[in-house]
Amino acid sequence: MAARASRKLLRDFVLRRTACTAPIGAARHCSSAAQNPPKIPKIPHFSKRGLFTAATLGLVIAGGAYASTVDEATFCGWLFSATKVVNPFFALLDPEVAHRLGVSAAARGWVPREKRPDPPNLGLEVWGRKFSNPIGLAAGFDKNAEAVDGLLGLGFGFVEIGSVTPVPQEGNPKPRIFRLRDEGAIINRCGFYSEGIIAVAKRLGIQHGKRMLDETSNTSSSSADEAKTGGKSGPGILGVNLGKNKTSEDAASDYVQGVHSLSQYADYLVINVSSPNTPGLRMLQGRKQLKDLVKKVQAARDEMQWGEEGPPPLLVKIAPDLSKEDLEDIAAVALALRLDGLIISNTTVSRPDSVSRNPVASEAGGLSGKPLFETSTRLLKDMYMLTRGKIPLIGCGGISSGEDAYRKIRAGATLVQLYTAFAYGGPALIPQIKAELTECLERDGFKTVVEAVGADCR
Repeated sequence: MAARASRKLLRDFVLRRTACTAPIGAARHCSSAAQNPPKIPKIPHFSKRGLFTAATLGLVIAGGAYASTVDEATFCGWLFSATKVVNPFFALLDPEVAHRLGVSAAARGWVPREKRPDPPNLGLEVWGRKFSNPIGLAAGFDKNAEAVDGLLGLGFGFVEIGSVTPVPQEGNPKPRIFRLRDEGAIINRCGFYSEGIIAVAKRLGIQHGKRMLDETSNTSSSSADEAKTGGKSGPGILGVNLGKNKTSEDAASDYVQGVHSLSQYADYLVINVSSPNTPGLRMLQGRKQLKDLVKKVQAARDEMQWGEEGPPPLLVKIAPDLSKEDLEDIAAVALALRLDGLIISNTTVSRPDSVSRNPVASEAGGLSGKPLFETSTRLLKDMYMLTRGKIPLIGCGGISSGEDAYRKIRAGATLVQLYTAFAYGGPALIPQIKAELTECLERDGFKTVVEAVGADCR
């Protein structure tokens, strides 16, 4: 199986490269090839793109040879490890160019696909949905739902797309993404650049139809339990993060439009009121403003027709730059309105001491990555205590290892999300974190990940 998959990958890759590099008129003039002697080929120029392509092709060829002698699980592990060779090439590129290439690669299936089952102790059920593991990809990577299948195939338990705005917008001027490599951090001031809900809904609709077709054809070979695992997007869970347009004067209307257009494809929805790059957005975290907003969005969701599974859960993503009073207000609203969950947290506008000496730290925007870990984890623990463990929390901010994920879970997170560490570490980081998290659970005597949730708050 692995050998056949590798040969197919190689064949598809070569065909794509041939199609992309052959002259448009080549097919029309093939009959005159004998009359016209071939031109002496030019010495190739080894651009960054060429190096990346050559490295990828080399891995595919090597993988084909390796696959013929090993089982599928071993070959799968080799493919993930091999991405460590390609990943450094992305560091040579502009951050936004590298990001676009990463999304494009995942959208085209040019990334490894996890074939190995997740450890049983990582599986859990939240909101009536089965997660094979609690490790997710945060919003911001796949803003326009271009690569959902490829990203879920990497082994994430769930992927969150967006933020999606009602009307397409370009976001803030470039450059708007800055690396702080030594600190394992990124500063971004993208500002909700989005293709808009119509384009995203179209993509999700196509993906949903394809999944339903695949499910129908595979029904005879799948058990009932396997069919229930995952969500609307297939074997993994899909979250849809909703944002507002920069120039909109009616935030609630923007979020309601997102609900009406995208909720049918979502396993959960997120109201993003915490990005620091949209003027006035964080004001929606105030007690009265948040309560009014959540009520309107819940009403819009609940007025739609739903099947047996019911409507998708509704979560709110909050900022790490909140006072104790702010946290208490948000917790009170969440409990009073029976909010389905909170994501803690978004990027920070503060600059911890660990990054203050880096010249890039002076750039405006939200800071993510390792420097955010301690602050966001303290916030997570505080919110778990304020909500008395009654509301599922997603821990996000600075996770780069299984131990980090474990600390978030012990602080009260039911699920966790990555972004910056994935941007630096690539696909190989995902199985590594899952393996390390499993070791942490076993080390401390937890039979399942659920048993560890909030362990440090008891």
